[in-house]
Amino acid sequence: MTTPDYRIPIPGRPAVFLDRDGTIILDRDYPRDPDGVALLPGAPAAIRELNRHDVPIIIVTNQSGIARGLVTADDYEAVHGRMIELLRAEGASILDAYMCPHLPEITGPCECRKPGTLLYRRAAADHELALERSAYVGDRWRDVAPALTLGGRGILVPSPSTPVADRERAEREAEVVPELGVAVARILAGPGAPA
Repeated sequence: MTTPDYRIPIPGRPAVFLDRDGTIILDRDYPRDPDGVALLPGAPAAIRELNRHDVPIIIVTNQSGIARGLVTADDYEAVHGRMIELLRAEGASILDAYMCPHLPEITGPCECRKPGTLLYRRAAADHELALERSAYVGDRWRDVAPALTLGGRGILVPSPSTPVADRERAEREAEVVPELGVAVARILAGPGAPA
């Protein structure tokens, strides 16, 4: 089997790329316990609305707790699995998820840690997505910054842990909305939106 060349853009459908912690689930700083997973208010309804319009939803998340030795890959999978269960119970589903376990100070530089774009390009190759027509949504600047590199739309949904500098930069270079549901409504109403 040959390895796909993630540098080559491919035609496809637009997607919505979501951050995980602070965007879909409560940010608990390096979560390990699946019993502590809590969906953020409005997140399941927003995801359901994208599902209703057949918009692919991809999670892209930095998980530096793995590099720091605070979380294991198994912990990550358990938390992810619980989030998927909770979303399914609310009638919402995610197409796929991609995770970067690195931290440059510990593991060295990588292309997959947001705002790096490797995981987005990998998702585009795996699922035939059009990155330049996709939306990049999260509670940190690094979550929306890939839109500047790849094309598409960056939307910041601030959480209590969003740095002021991230919000200010997003106000200048992307969009800022108060909640995920508003981001989804804008995405669906925008140019090239699904019918």
